[in-house]
Amino acid sequence: MAKSKTTNESEPVIIKKYANRRLYNTETSSYITLDLLSQMTREGREFVVVDAKTGEDITHNVLTQIIMEEEQRGKNMLPVNFLRQLISMYGDSMQSMVPQYLEASMEAFRKNQQQFQEAMKGAFGGGPFAEIAKRNMEMFEAATHAFGAGATPPAAKTSRSDARSDESKDDEIAGLKAQLAALNAKIDKLG
Repeated sequence: MAKSKTTNESEPVIIKKYANRRLYNTETSSYITLDLLSQMTREGREFVVVDAKTGEDITHNVLTQIIMEEEQRGKNMLPVNFLRQLISMYGDSMQSMVPQYLEASMEAFRKNQQQFQEAMKGAFGGGPFAEIAKRNMEMFEAATHAFGAGATPPAAKTSRSDARSDESKDDEIAGLKAQLAALNAKIDKLG
C-alpha cells in the first residue's frame, strides 16, 4: 500500500492496541503514540483501532482519548457550556440525533472555512492587499483553531485611487464578511 494514496484511495490503517496500552501500526510494523494518531487524523489518514486481544473496534475511545489529551495540554477547543450541554444530552430522548447534528455542523464549518480561505486567496492574491489578507487569514485560522466565535478578521482599509476596482473589492469584502457572519452564527449554535 503506497503512502502517497489519498484517504479515498486506500484502506484504513489497522492499529492494534495491546493490554499494555501500546499502539501498533500494522502498516508500518511499528509502535506508535497517540500524538502520531493525532497527526494521521490531521493528515486525513483513515485508521481503525482494534483491541489486539478481542478484535473489538475501539476507534471511538482512542479518538476521545486524543481529544482529552489535547484539551489537557491547554489547547481547549470545547467550551465548558458546550461540554455541559453535550453531557446533558446523554440519556435524553434526542441523544440519537446529536451525533448526526454535530457531524453535519462540523462539515458545514469545514466547508465554510475552505470557502473563506479560497475567497481570501482569490481576492487578495497578488495585489496591494496581500499582506492584509495574510494577517487576516492568520487571525481567522487562530480563531477557528480556538473554535471561538468572537474573533473575526478586521476589515481591510483601502485608498480610493481607483473607484471601480475599489468597488469590486468592497463587494468581495462584503461577501466575505457575510460568509464569516454565517460561519460565526453556526459556531454560536454549536457553542
